[in-house]
Amino acid sequence: MVNATFDLARIGDGLSFAAALADVEAALARTTAVVITAPPGTGKTTLVPPLLASRSPGRIIVTQPRRVAARAAARRLARLDGSPLGERVGFTVRGERAVGPSTRIEFVTAGVLLRRMLDDPGLEGVDAVVLDEVHERALETDLLVGLLGEVRELRDDLVVIAMSATLDADRLATVLGTDQAPAPVVEHTVPAHPLTERWAPSPSPRIDERGATRAFLDHVAGTAASAVRELDDPAADALVFLPGAWEVGEVARRLRHDAPHIDVRELHGQIRAAEQDAVIRGRAAHEPRRLIVTTSLAESSLTVPGVRLVIDSGLARRPQRDAARGMTGLVTTAASRAASVQRAGRATRQGAGTVIRCVDERTYAAAPLRDAPEISATDLTDAALLLACWGSPGGAGLRLIDPLPADSLRDATTVLHGLGAIDEDGRVTETGRVLARVPADPRLARALHEGSALTGARLAAEVVALLGGDTRMPDADIAAAIVGLRRDGPDARRWSQEVERMLRHAPHTEHTGRTDDIGLVVALAFPDRIARRVDRSADGATFLLASGTRAGVRGSLAHAEWLAVADVTRATGRTAAGSGAVIRAAAMLTEQQVERAADHLLTDRVEAQFVEGRLTARRERRVGAIVRSSVPVRPSLVEAREAIARALKAQGLGLFRWSEAADGLRRRLALLHRTLGAPWPAMTDDALVAGLDDWLGPELDALATGTPADRIDLAPAVRRLLPWPAASAFDDLVPERLTVPSGSRIRIDYPTVDDIDAPPVVAVKLQECFGWAETPRLIDGRVPVLFHLLSPAGRPLAVTADLASFWSGPYTQVRAEMRGRYPKHPWPEDPWAATATRHTKARAAREQN
Repeated sequence: MVNATFDLARIGDGLSFAAALADVEAALARTTAVVITAPPGTGKTTLVPPLLASRSPGRIIVTQPRRVAARAAARRLARLDGSPLGERVGFTVRGERAVGPSTRIEFVTAGVLLRRMLDDPGLEGVDAVVLDEVHERALETDLLVGLLGEVRELRDDLVVIAMSATLDADRLATVLGTDQAPAPVVEHTVPAHPLTERWAPSPSPRIDERGATRAFLDHVAGTAASAVRELDDPAADALVFLPGAWEVGEVARRLRHDAPHIDVRELHGQIRAAEQDAVIRGRAAHEPRRLIVTTSLAESSLTVPGVRLVIDSGLARRPQRDAARGMTGLVTTAASRAASVQRAGRATRQGAGTVIRCVDERTYAAAPLRDAPEISATDLTDAALLLACWGSPGGAGLRLIDPLPADSLRDATTVLHGLGAIDEDGRVTETGRVLARVPADPRLARALHEGSALTGARLAAEVVALLGGDTRMPDADIAAAIVGLRRDGPDARRWSQEVERMLRHAPHTEHTGRTDDIGLVVALAFPDRIARRVDRSADGATFLLASGTRAGVRGSLAHAEWLAVADVTRATGRTAAGSGAVIRAAAMLTEQQVERAADHLLTDRVEAQFVEGRLTARRERRVGAIVRSSVPVRPSLVEAREAIARALKAQGLGLFRWSEAADGLRRRLALLHRTLGAPWPAMTDDALVAGLDDWLGPELDALATGTPADRIDLAPAVRRLLPWPAASAFDDLVPERLTVPSGSRIRIDYPTVDDIDAPPVVAVKLQECFGWAETPRLIDGRVPVLFHLLSPAGRPLAVTADLASFWSGPYTQVRAEMRGRYPKHPWPEDPWAATATRHTKARAAREQN
């Protein structure tokens, strides 16, 4: 029988976090949620899981943001425990599993646990979940925080521990805690070994529109080679941090040439698991010094033994959302200072160390303080589907560290609705549940299921395995990449394993696909990225995507008429061809395949435009924003009305010439609606366009039969909006003119539809208002009139909404200033008793006689 407890003394020998276990035990005695912070390498990942396993009989799940970290942590703990991997300690990551019926501690990636919870939301048999490296703010870890909080409301025995190297612990403690109290925080600190900081800025720019420059990578390689030669300690190794796998490969190649006596290793998510494990195990004393070139993988998730020197490029790869084009991609940017501190800390795990930063101090100080959470910048389609399956669309009701951004969530739900994965209310459909169980992006899951019927399961699985896996593509041509992988190559074995894994989730079909069908599978996944060539040049071609985005491409794909695009990202330079974006992965497509993959985007309708006030119409066949054909037509009356309505919705009511009468009616109705509401209708452009048939029917017919827009009188159309029987009171509530004491009927200037705070205005000569004490009000006394009192020449003298106050005060000053300028007009000392007139004193006297 397998021993239920773990020897914590033996496992924790030499690990500083062993001293904090008593604090963890004390916290767990009070609550089932704890936050732990401790520097990388202190042993929290190694010690906390066996502590929990020794307290309870169920399984302990430990999440890691990366597969290599999950494997490495499991192997290390199994070795320290003295048990075979997969017996008491195991792991499950994408495509690889080492667990058994007696496994007590299982290391998994956060994505594995998320999908497991869809089938087992209560986590039966699991006594504790440890969320490690929470400070990285990976999207899947953030989601787990919210989901596990809800599970704990149903299972008060489930222990949840969040662990981090650096974290806003108080904030996370509030999220994991209850309404009554936050979760306790166990903080473990250790004295830092001395760190020597050196600066080695590059004379060349670090990045351009394509990412890290080759000149900068040469500089990093040269800096690393020189620094390694200066190391005195034969047991010391070095780490070089770069933003991505491509840069790692480029610098490693240079270093193997420049430092042949050094064992240069690569460490990133795209190399084979055995190579990753070999790096993490370290080296024997008789083996040559190692120089490990890595991505952010080694910032905090992994401990690489023996490192005393770090060369930091100061660059990182981060997701960035382009809201205008509706796409998210990885961009090369400055690493945050928090990440740079983590990188430098790798040199001081076992003693004094050195970090060489390939930037100057000013550039380092200008870098962002910390990385933005992944949830704020990445594509949320997969997350939105998981949350819908959980029963919390958009994260509703969950206690998340940060809410899902509204714009990204809206884009994600649009995609899911187009896939048929959610309904109008955001609830998951049966199709959505099927797609959610495929360990891939929902769009790729759709391509796998529907593509299997059209092209055969194996071809669909091959495409999905390439697009959803870690296989590197030499260029943008997906079909060429798959043909190369079928023939063998450095990534063929891993790709083949991923193909077999996808086949387990694909519906069985007898159909055998052809290479020409690869574009169809890609288009099934990304119908909104179907693209048509719109321009060719010596440098490549520009394509218009169905979503409306333009993007450039070079090479063989530039000759295609149609493309199915899997990856497009913001870029400048020659490849982007001035479009602002570049196609990173695509396959050729035929027009017949377009119709099969994007039937919901196909339209065939008459489109109208107003040219010099007249209606012109064309019949357009489209795929989203792509015009497949366009010919001039004489539309039917129904087609013309529909086309005119679309034109008005796109271009607004400014297409018409609004007469003074029509504009006045509209303004009066708008004031009534703002003041009284129903039954008086709204008069905004949006409201009028939405209800065209209610008021503009005859005019639409006139336009459809050729009447120019500027000959349409809109006054009768607006009058149709008067509600009956309330319309009988219209002229009393908002009269067109106001009778003033002189007898003149002055036009009331009503505010524009958009000026919701402005009052109605009457501009009238001051002398016509003598004796008028009570300021008139409209709409049954609800709306006061603002008076612009004018000179005899029609120039403004005063503005008032209170005539009584004006006569009692400001009038005296106006009289003093104006009586000499306009001596022929009356300026009585007592305006209350004066006779209102629009004439001069002489003419007024003649009329009285």
